Amino acid sequence: MSELAAPRPGPRLTLPRIAGYAERPESEEGKLDRLGRKLIGLGVARTAGLRRHGLSAILTETAQHEAALRPLTDAELRAAAEALRAPLRLAIAQGLPDAKMLGPAFALLREAAERTLGMRHYDVQLLGAFAMLRGAVAEMRTGEGKTLCATLASCTMALAGVPVHVITVNDYLALRDRDLMRPLYDFLGLSTGVVQAGQQEPERAAIYRADIVFGANKEIAFDYLRDRMVLRRNPGNLRRKVERLSAEGPGAVLRMRGLHFALIDEADSVLIDEARTPLVISGSTDVARNQDPGFLRRALRAARQLDEGKDYRIHPNEHRIEITPKGAERLEIMGEYGSGPFRVGVIRDHAVVQALSALHLFHRDNDYVVRDGKVQIVDENTGRIQEDRSWSEGLHQMIELKEDVELTEPRATLSRISYQRVFRRYQRLAGMTGTASDAAWELYSVYGLGVIRIPPHKGDRRRFARDRIFASEAAKCRAIAARTAELHDTGTPVLIGTRSVGASERISAELALAGIAHQLLNAVQDADEAAVVALAGQRGAVTVATNMAGRGTDIKLAPGVAELGGLHVLLTVRHDSRRVDRQLEGRCGRQGDPGRVERMLSLEDELLGSKGARWNRRAARLLRPLGPGVAALAFRARQRRVERMHGRMRHDLLAADRGLGSLLALSGEAE
Repeated sequence: MSELAAPRPGPRLTLPRIAGYAERPESEEGKLDRLGRKLIGLGVARTAGLRRHGLSAILTETAQHEAALRPLTDAELRAAAEALRAPLRLAIAQGLPDAKMLGPAFALLREAAERTLGMRHYDVQLLGAFAMLRGAVAEMRTGEGKTLCATLASCTMALAGVPVHVITVNDYLALRDRDLMRPLYDFLGLSTGVVQAGQQEPERAAIYRADIVFGANKEIAFDYLRDRMVLRRNPGNLRRKVERLSAEGPGAVLRMRGLHFALIDEADSVLIDEARTPLVISGSTDVARNQDPGFLRRALRAARQLDEGKDYRIHPNEHRIEITPKGAERLEIMGEYGSGPFRVGVIRDHAVVQALSALHLFHRDNDYVVRDGKVQIVDENTGRIQEDRSWSEGLHQMIELKEDVELTEPRATLSRISYQRVFRRYQRLAGMTGTASDAAWELYSVYGLGVIRIPPHKGDRRRFARDRIFASEAAKCRAIAARTAELHDTGTPVLIGTRSVGASERISAELALAGIAHQLLNAVQDADEAAVVALAGQRGAVTVATNMAGRGTDIKLAPGVAELGGLHVLLTVRHDSRRVDRQLEGRCGRQGDPGRVERMLSLEDELLGSKGARWNRRAARLLRPLGPGVAALAFRARQRRVERMHGRMRHDLLAADRGLGSLLALSGEAE
């Protein structure tokens, strides 16, 4: 056909370009893949301190551009930021950016921060941000200015057009971090939003349209799970793009734009500690309504009639109850005399196991508190109350029956996913924390995140005393009161770290008997958290706190306190994880300040209290006459064992979640 005879193409009709819901597709990993990742993770964990040497190029590249930026007016500096958007977008699109690409951006952000915040990024903060933009977790000591460091990474990605989620461990820190750094974001023309509990859906969706979104890990993860529920009803990316052209499509009700880039503060807490519990969205269903109060009360009575060891076994380390064959026979006999659902073996046995768990595995003022006539869950990692959260599958109602409070409506699971699967779906993931090296292997083997240890801006001046070990909890509490009185008389501020609400209140009572004025900070007394923490570094201050004081809080020394030796941190237990201990230890000695750390333990501490710890408990009792340092080895050995057990639980949860996802994938979506 001649060129003249060829039909001329008409104007092309195209649909408007609409971005799909961004997330990394979940890859199928075989056993060899997982084994290889674990082996590489061992090497990454052992080289966390050495790998920082590969970051030093960013310091040279940043310094080369600083001199040219100082004479610029504010308007010219903003124009320079706009000019960086295109090259940054290209650099990020090509993969992991190198120092040459990021140097101009870091220099500009450093200059802008000095003008708007009166703070200049230290070299170690440049190293930390560079590590995060290279897809790693930066381990930076407490007090090294991680909030300011995060602005380098978040602003760089936002200028490149990548939606950013800055994830913290609670609502208070999310709002605080955004407000502290907001002048810098506003100067650069970057919009910000803060996700907080209680926001309505339209408000939440508008917040997620901001360039940089701050939020607690639970809020953001649950919003993603809610979006998945919507997307599950509308599978297929092409279909969703077409439907979003109308208000009737799922785009009208989706909260998020997807999972583009997450920068996680306290990354080990979010990615490791929280990962033992799946995220579950529950609701009222016909199945849940069938679990009426009469049935639940009958199951609780049956549980109380069973004998431990004979009818059931408690596995406290794994946090589960096992019904023995004899117990199953007794329940079957009880069912013959029952009625309704109690006659159905599967339903009855499950309810009785939940009742036994409520009686023996969940304890008041430790796992939950009763406030305003309601059972409210306490987060064991943060010490904070989890408002509007409840246990599923009838467990919450069993605990309410145990505590004789008004029953809430039973809930049934509508959707669930593990933390691991949520964060593995971010297209880019990074984090920072003060205690990542202890979890470096798991961070890499699960999330592909290497750990890079960043050196402190100033040297560590903390002093550590030897552990003291007492025979009983009562003797330990008396010793804590005596030691606190001794320090209080010198004017030294004291922070006493406890594990649970109950423990904090026992120590508070002991201090009151000794006539020592103090502040109590736990899940029950949490209204003035920021004010209490701010005063903990004042001369003569005594603060008793649960883990609430351990993550993200800032305790500054009052004038004259440094000359007294700084803040004295007194730990009253070893936690299940060494990282939690290190966080509390890190409350003192910030930015080169002096500080002291002391630990007082007892043979009745919860770490040694379970049945699985009997050998460690015996070893500690036998070794105690040889000195507290020797006996403390039994505590640390038990702690390591619990850490390994929790690691297996997280692995099992991820494996089960994968298996469930594979089964449900037949319906079109994994969740």
